[in-house]
Formats: sequence, C-alpha cells, structure tokens
Amino acid sequence: MRRIRLAVLPSLSLALSLSLAPSQSPASEPEPKPAGKVIFEDDFNRDESTPDKEEIGNGWTTNSAWRANGKKQVDLADGAMHVTRVPEADHGVAIFQKVEFQDGIVQLRFKLSKGDDLGLDFVDRELKSVHAGHLCIARVRLNSLQLTDSKTGTMDNKIRERRLAGDKSPELAALLKTKTASFPIDLKPDTWYELRVFVTGDVMRAMIDGKVIGDFQSPGIGHPTKRMITLAVNKSAWVDDVKIWKQK
Repeated sequence: MRRIRLAVLPSLSLALSLSLAPSQSPASEPEPKPAGKVIFEDDFNRDESTPDKEEIGNGWTTNSAWRANGKKQVDLADGAMHVTRVPEADHGVAIFQKVEFQDGIVQLRFKLSKGDDLGLDFVDRELKSVHAGHLCIARVRLNSLQLTDSKTGTMDNKIRERRLAGDKSPELAALLKTKTASFPIDLKPDTWYELRVFVTGDVMRAMIDGKVIGDFQSPGIGHPTKRMITLAVNKSAWVDDVKIWKQK
C-alpha cells in the first residue's frame, strides 16, 4: 500500500490555531504565483429572472431537483450566492460547475453562521471506481478546516460498500484515518473570509485570507483530471467571487 504522509511547511505546525481577521476584497490579496490561466470566474452580481425559482446562471447547476423536490435552495442576494438547505431535502445542497484541469487553484469568499460548513469538492464523474466521482475535498467550518482524499478513502466503491455494510474494523478505521487531515482555526460567525485551495500533484494546500492553514498529501488528490467542482453545503452558507486557475 502506498504510504500517505502529511506535507506541511517547515514553519507550520499541525497544532496551528489561527484567529483570522475578516477578509478584504479579493483584489487586495496577492494573486497565486504562478497563477496559470483563469478558466472560470463569477461575482454573482445579477438577479434571477424568476425570484421564486433556482436560477444561478453562469453554468451553475444544483441537486435541488432530485434531492429537495425541486424546492429553491440557492438564492442570488446582495451580489452573492446564498445557500440554504430546505427541510424537505434528503441530502446536503450540491452546486456544480464544470471545469477541467489536473493542477489548479480555486479561490472564493465565504461566510458561515454557527453550525454551518462549506465543502469545496473536486470531482470526475467519468471515474466509475469512486462513488459519484468524488476525488478530494476541502471542508471549512468555523473551528476547523479539513482536507480529505475521497478517491482512495470513503468514496472508493469497495470501501464505501464495507462501510454501508457496517464494517467498523480497526483496520478500516486506521486506513481512513490516513485519508484526511484536520487543522484547527478560529473564524468569526457571519463574517466574510477568503478561501484559496491549491491542488498540485498529489498535494492539496488551503489558505484563508492569505495565510496557509495546512497541506495534505495523498494519492487520490493526484487524479489526472478534475472535471467539476462542487460546493457542498449541509446547512447554509454564503459564497461570492469564485475564481479558478488552471495550472496543468
């Protein structure tokens, strides 16, 4: 089995705990270097033509039709995207954008309330050995940021079948523990921050407001083609100013 390790900057401790100030406009942050080619951006400065229907525009789609009985869960408001899971939904809200790259950077601004979380999921639906094509994900909460290799972890079809069958063996638990890394943070509720996630080879790096939170190295991250990003929301979240660079 291939060895998994955390790849952390020398100056960064896994015990890192940050109290971060609210983000400024993304334009005030230094652009990632090398930036590569911008392949997508959205500032959400528009309105729906029909206010009571989900109509994000700019290529965004959601799972509301089949997971929430068609109820509106994503709203364009105040120049941003507001996501709220409705009580009828049998799954968290998933907002899809088709992009294609191997190595790249995804940047966005976000705002969470207490109990909220936001996932940035990298997906290849053409990969059939993994449930729904899930490759790797960065998930942020007010008190933690988690980086996970889904492809060789919980979303691998064989591993997922074992878990659904109730497998709680120490061997499986130990394997899955190597597929994720969690970093403590301290964010203020209802405050805008900027998240920037780099995928370079088999390493994923996360930054908040220009500060490195952590790196994680695992083979699933190095999957050669990311064909989609998904914003995953279990309760509610605000998202704005999404920008994606392709580096490879």
